[in-house]
Amino acid sequence: MAVPKRKTSKARRNKRRAHWKAKAPKLVECPHCGELKAPHVACLDCGFYKDRQAIRVKK
Repeated sequence: MAVPKRKTSKARRNKRRAHWKAKAPKLVECPHCGELKAPHVACLDCGFYKDRQAIRVKK
């Protein structure tokens, strides 16, 4: 069974994890109401998706 000969240092471990982080969600403007929403998802503010009413929204 393979076993490490030496302990991995904190610096070496952290270099490997440098790109392992959360990314900000991508947002686009809704063409119908102008609110920010996720792309390819119905707008939660007005309920429109691709120029049609996809969901009913209670206001």
